[in-house]
Amino acid sequence: MASTASSAMRVITSEALLLAVAMAGTAAHAQPTGAPPPEPPAEGPDSGASVPRGGAGAVVVPQQPEAAPAPARVRPPELRTYAPPLYPAAAQRAGIEGSVILKLDIDRTGRVTKAEVETPGGHGFDEAALAAAPGLVFEPARRADGTPAPSRILYRYNFTLTPRPADAAAPAPPAEVETLVGTVLATGTGEPLADIPVRLVRPDGGHDDAKTDLNGKFHFKDLPPGRYRVEIAAPGFAPFAADEEIAEGEAIEVRYRIALAAPADGEAVGIEVTVEGERPPREVTRRKLERREIDRIPGTGGDALRSLQNLPGVARSGFGLLIVRGSAPEDTLTFIDRTPVPLIYHFGGLSSVVPTEMLEKIDFYPGNFGAEYGRAMGGIVDVGLRSPKQDGKYHGVAQLDLIDGRLLLEGPVPYLEDWTFIAAGRRSWVDAWLGPVLKEAGSSVTQAPVYYDYQFVLEGRPSPTERVRASFYGSDDAFEILLDEPPGEEPALTGDIGLHTAFQRFQLSYENRLGSRDRLLWSMALGRDVAEFQISPLAFTIDSTSLDLRMELSHRFARYLTMNVGADLSGGIATVNVRAPARQPAGHPSNQPFSLSPFQDRSFDGAYSRPAAYAEFEVVPTPRARIVPGVRLDYAIDTRTLDVSPRINGRYDIRSGFPRTTAKGGVGLYHQAPQFQESIEPFGTAGLKSNRAVHYGLGVEQEITPQIDVTVDGFYKQLDRLVTYAPEEDGYANQGTGYAVGGEVLLKYKPDERFFGWAAYTLSRSVRTDRPGEEEHLTPYDQTHVLTVLGSLRLGRGWELGARFRLVSGNLVTPYVCNPDNEGCNPNRLNALYHASSARYVPIPAGGDYSERMPLFHQLDLRADKTWRFKTWQLAFYVDVQNVYNHMAAEGISYSFNYAKREYVTGLPFLPTIGLRGDF
Repeated sequence: MASTASSAMRVITSEALLLAVAMAGTAAHAQPTGAPPPEPPAEGPDSGASVPRGGAGAVVVPQQPEAAPAPARVRPPELRTYAPPLYPAAAQRAGIEGSVILKLDIDRTGRVTKAEVETPGGHGFDEAALAAAPGLVFEPARRADGTPAPSRILYRYNFTLTPRPADAAAPAPPAEVETLVGTVLATGTGEPLADIPVRLVRPDGGHDDAKTDLNGKFHFKDLPPGRYRVEIAAPGFAPFAADEEIAEGEAIEVRYRIALAAPADGEAVGIEVTVEGERPPREVTRRKLERREIDRIPGTGGDALRSLQNLPGVARSGFGLLIVRGSAPEDTLTFIDRTPVPLIYHFGGLSSVVPTEMLEKIDFYPGNFGAEYGRAMGGIVDVGLRSPKQDGKYHGVAQLDLIDGRLLLEGPVPYLEDWTFIAAGRRSWVDAWLGPVLKEAGSSVTQAPVYYDYQFVLEGRPSPTERVRASFYGSDDAFEILLDEPPGEEPALTGDIGLHTAFQRFQLSYENRLGSRDRLLWSMALGRDVAEFQISPLAFTIDSTSLDLRMELSHRFARYLTMNVGADLSGGIATVNVRAPARQPAGHPSNQPFSLSPFQDRSFDGAYSRPAAYAEFEVVPTPRARIVPGVRLDYAIDTRTLDVSPRINGRYDIRSGFPRTTAKGGVGLYHQAPQFQESIEPFGTAGLKSNRAVHYGLGVEQEITPQIDVTVDGFYKQLDRLVTYAPEEDGYANQGTGYAVGGEVLLKYKPDERFFGWAAYTLSRSVRTDRPGEEEHLTPYDQTHVLTVLGSLRLGRGWELGARFRLVSGNLVTPYVCNPDNEGCNPNRLNALYHASSARYVPIPAGGDYSERMPLFHQLDLRADKTWRFKTWQLAFYVDVQNVYNHMAAEGISYSFNYAKREYVTGLPFLPTIGLRGDF
């Protein structure tokens, strides 16, 4: 007997994994043992991988992906290079035939990065198929804009035995062949639709009609070769049409999704490709937001990075700071394309430093992150700049609202084949209209914040397995307060209050798939950071030049074992100048205005370096389980400490089919070197060690329906060796301890063509002890309850309406006057002492550190969008209203000069934003 193997490919939909298979005919001629199958022919954009009928002992396994109208098309992967498997010798001798369905992960270059058995065949067929799969090469999946995307498909290897001429049976009489078999499903739910009329228009203009059965199936038999048009027009559903090409000797199976009837702008979705990361997450918890979610969340102004503040584990700060699971803002690091940046939001959190239009992904790790990240005890935010569109056309965006204006242009680089670019810029213009308003009102603040940011990406692909990118991006913020007269408590302060921050990064990156088992990632970034503050005579300036290098090599030893090793270097040169009050001599009154104290200039000018290396193994003992042990080594030159951080995370699918149930957990050691102002003399104290935390995480993910899932996570962070100020040593010491504990729930409705939304709730507690023997206290970052409920609904005719409601425990403060509404408050209590020498009152705390909580915060935000679509461009108008019912939320406490009275300082009132946006 002669052995052959053939293949078929299928795209995963968001509802299920489905394989289109239609068989017709048998082998025509005898072949020697081991003869290879014919190479699959080149495929058009609408065809799946197919094998020609007859010849070389091949069976016919043609198929075709579901089709869709051109504007909504997402093109699935197409096979370019076939890799034949070896027929198992034992199965060949026993005359056993079979097939294996593999689940393949395909990257943006068309290489197979992972293969798993979806439907086993046994008898050695599984092993043979897995061994051959890495040799397959595809034309990658492409989104509607032509951008290549990672995808996951089902791919079938058929193992068939072709009889020799002596064994061949007499030819069977011809039978009817179901040339076109299809399934009609409802968009969103994936339910099969029965009794749906389907019309097939033949090449000669005639037509045949059929109706779907109870399983949504329809059939057309014995169709000659040619191009056919399939039309579906069912009451209550949007019309649908698709063109199908049937070749000589082929049969195809298709799946169509039809949407409910909608107004003129409604869309019927055809092909659905699951676009995923390049490999499953190495961490216990990673939050990912899809594009439609991040630019339509009410209250964010369409800013993608501000959407992070609506996820579980993130507390409300009100100032653009990221407070993650009870950690201080400086404990969470932010990256752009895995390069660290000093800030991710402009002043006050009005906007992020990277506009939504430039983003490909936002990965948020609230804890238990993998060994590739370090130098942080809180969380990680890694923002990815997207690749320019690859369709050979130029595209642009122009947007203007009450806060800022932005421009974007992208397309091919002239005279450079396979090179594309994207350039964007944005500037606030609040100062142009708010400044005159403040001046007319007589405010001491007459200059509004001014910010701008910019991004440029140049990308090339020297080969299908390589990507080269050069990026330049930066941000600049400036704010000034004009003082007409010095504050009463600080008579020597003069001039204006000025604050300026800026950063720039020039980054080179390279990615290469070294065969089917290896991947190399490399990046280098040169940067400059500036921070300046001045109010005469007080001033400080920080100016640093940085170099960040990162390299990672991944090697897959087998389908169940992958190793990731990398190096991570952060260093540079910094200049710091500070003019601040000198330490008070013994016996000097402590309540004197600091502006009247003698000032001292201190400076630092030198280099710093913090290199690191890491290794991780991705172990997949079964298709349901993934275990990721790893270790990271960090060295800090300024403190001369070496930190070893072992970590392990794991996931297990308790139920792998629908509804999927996944359990996950992890534990790891995390180190964070002291801040430079804490460890570098003359500002800090030499000999400090790194802050240390142990992260524990446990959770479960549960699918409820194809659109709804729920995630529950519990976390505990044990903190020690925290750097705190030690008065007895007149410096800093590793004396602090603490913990953060909590639970998070995320109930999410995944985006479909009409709606998305989620409800997120966090219950947590964050506690610190500053020095041994002192009482523990809540941190200023503790917020017991954080509830966010949001959703957005497409109403039709280009309208979309969204709402967000937040309910959050109030901030913690250290009170100097007790709250008269609280039981036990003594209105006759002495709140302050008067010092005649300085004519000032010194407050006496009315409780411990951060012992009073502000009233409950609650706020409703609304957003409305209207879009007009034209032939080559579209125009959008939006209104984003924060604090719709104008709740005056308490953000702090203000006291009278003698601390006899107090009142709340409230936050932003009703704040509408109106804008226009054009895309082409």
